[in-house]
Amino acid sequence: MDEVLEVVDVVADSGFEGIVAWLLRLVGLVAILAGLGLWLFTEIGLLVLPALLIVGGLVLVVAPSVLLLAAEFA
Repeated sequence: MDEVLEVVDVVADSGFEGIVAWLLRLVGLVAILAGLGLWLFTEIGLLVLPALLIVGGLVLVVAPSVLLLAAEFA
């Protein structure tokens, strides 16, 4: 976890935190849409992959805000 906070701190110091945060949010949104698409429009018997994509996408949408907030306090 310390390494992640160090990387976030370096990104925040360089001034690219907004770009990186929105890039991660965009990737998260694509993962959510892919998971929903697999779940709703295909005949996948195993629902683990769509569930993992949806949960992973939600984490990527929320993670930039939480990591930048944690980097400010650390």
